[in-house]
Order: sequence, then C-alpha cells, then structure tokens
Amino acid sequence: MRYAIYYAPPPGAELWMFGSSVIGYDAVSGLELPDLPDLPVGDIDWRALTQEPRRYGFHATLKPPFALREGTREDDLLAGAAVFAAGRPAVAMPRLHVAVLGAFVALVPSEAAPQLDDLAAACTRSFDPFRAALSPADRERRLRTEMSARQTDYLGRWGYPYVFEEFRFHMTLSGPLPDPSREPLRAALDRRYRALTPETRLDAIAVFRQEDRAGRFRVLARYPLIG
Repeated sequence: MRYAIYYAPPPGAELWMFGSSVIGYDAVSGLELPDLPDLPVGDIDWRALTQEPRRYGFHATLKPPFALREGTREDDLLAGAAVFAAGRPAVAMPRLHVAVLGAFVALVPSEAAPQLDDLAAACTRSFDPFRAALSPADRERRLRTEMSARQTDYLGRWGYPYVFEEFRFHMTLSGPLPDPSREPLRAALDRRYRALTPETRLDAIAVFRQEDRAGRFRVLARYPLIG
C-alpha cells in the first residue's frame, strides 16, 4: 500500500474533467475514460503514452508516493491530513498553460507561484513522519536518473529529489513523446484547456492510495484548506 498527498481539482470541476479525460482515467470513480477525439498524435498509441499518468491519476504532487512507516496506520495519516489542512489557508492558483517538460506535456503555472511552492514544502515536512524509508530497490531506481548533488541529498533525506528549490508545480498529461509530436500535441491540448474556466484557488489537498505497485492510485479523501 502506498499513499501520496496531491492537489487534485474537485470531482466534476472542469479542470478535473479535462485532465482525467486527457489521461483516460478518473481517479475518483476508478473508471477508464475514452480517448479525446482529434488529438494530433498520428500513428502514436495514445493509450500507451498515457499509461504512466493513468497509474497516478490527474494531480499535482505535493508529497510524492510513500509507504507508511512501521507502526503508522492509514487512520493516522488521514488524521494528520485533516489537522494539516485545518491549519493552512487556501492559496491563489495562477493561470496554468500546457507546456513541454522534457519529453512530456503538462499543465504548469504561467508565472511564478511562491504560494504553491510554500505549500509543497510544508507538505514535504509535515507528512514526512508518516513515511517509511525508501527501499534499497526504490533508491537504486532513483539513482539511475542523473541528479545533482542537492537532489541526491534530498533523495536521502526526504525520499524524493524534487523538493524545496527543486520543486516545480505541474500536472502531467502524457508520458514521454517522440520529439515531432510534442509541440502539435501541446498546442492542441492548450487550446482545449484555454476554453475552460480556470481554477482560481488551490483550496484542498487530497490523499491518494495505491493498493499495490501494479495498481492505480485512487482518491481516498479530500481536505479543504481552511486555516
């Protein structure tokens, strides 16, 4: 069993429906969703390219997936999430846009978003007491990726390299794409996104749960930020 602390738009919100339809999976209902029509992907197997995002559900990471520390129960984590959310205010959500990040596409803020960075940093610290140490296999897998000295240090201390200064708020929409497909797909998805009414606040955190490593994450609980 693994858990994660994510930002996920409210079920039924335009942003939730958009992101879930792009990746083909609704992490609230657990249902597969049909592919979006008219995406400029040519002969690319879009279901294959979105397999990894479907595993995690549509989200922005605040505390990445972790197993619970020995002696810690799911109820303890949920109680901790409720206390955390009760003490934190909602934060302004800058306008997002679809961008190419490396080889994949994602929604990212169109301007600096220090409040989002601060929230992610607070989640990193506050939920770390619930986290079991990385297994040797998970650590080895991470270390196969080229990382800076600071990222390697963060991996050892926090179980994830992309925290604090290394954090970048994003909501993944694809897996790795062939280079010629990246910009056409980015533009097509950005046009669809810009037709939506944008979210103006990040006003809740969500606890996601994965039953086993082969399974998909589902929304377990949402907690409004009411501090």
